[in-house]
Amino acid sequence: MSEDLRALEQWVEPLLARLQPADRVRLARRVGTQLRRAEQRRIAAQRNPDGSAYAPRRKPSPARQKAGRIKRAAMFAKLRQAKHLRVRADAQQVSVGFVGRVSRIATVHQEGRTDSVIRGGPRVRYEQRRLLGFSDSSLALVRDAIMDHLTAGMP
Repeated sequence: MSEDLRALEQWVEPLLARLQPADRVRLARRVGTQLRRAEQRRIAAQRNPDGSAYAPRRKPSPARQKAGRIKRAAMFAKLRQAKHLRVRADAQQVSVGFVGRVSRIATVHQEGRTDSVIRGGPRVRYEQRRLLGFSDSSLALVRDAIMDHLTAGMP
């Protein structure tokens, strides 16, 4: 994957050097927004960047189960909202990531860390669930967005 990113960077660098800083910011914002939407769709589908399914939630103990509960809601429903999953863009770079308090929750799941369920409560090791990451489709999305931006400016 890193070789693909380097190849993309080498391909796009001379093209972006010709753009004015304001155009680069506009392009970075557009690429970041499209990446965020793709990540939101992938998180909603409960998939890692490599296409595998997220590790399932632990089954609650029988004493804690609620009677009549058929299905639990999807994980990370609120984390994938745009107010938590932010795009930062300038003329040099673009980044998509979590901000605020939810960034700690996202990091725990992204890296499979141990964290307390509630403040002062028991510590639990969470399974690794990749919330953010580059895939082949992400590379194609970035390449297509850059090509669309560059061809839109040509006569």
